[in-house]
Amino acid sequence: MFPGETILTGARSTCYDCNKELKFRVLSSPAGYYVGTQCEQCGPHSRETGYFKTIEEAQRELESYESAGALPHMRT
Repeated sequence: MFPGETILTGARSTCYDCNKELKFRVLSSPAGYYVGTQCEQCGPHSRETGYFKTIEEAQRELESYESAGALPHMRT
């Protein structure tokens, strides 16, 4: 991860363009599925995890976040 790529490393939790609050969700790219944030109007914003081969793996990671209140790399 690069500085500012994740909310933990400095990405904003609101959209830069329209200032709407961003929520974690499962997203996809050619590299695979990941947990990140995306503005409905402006597009992808952050990638909070590495890539997963299946949507089910990424969904489990998101559910882990929702039950623990933080993604694994954010937990202390």
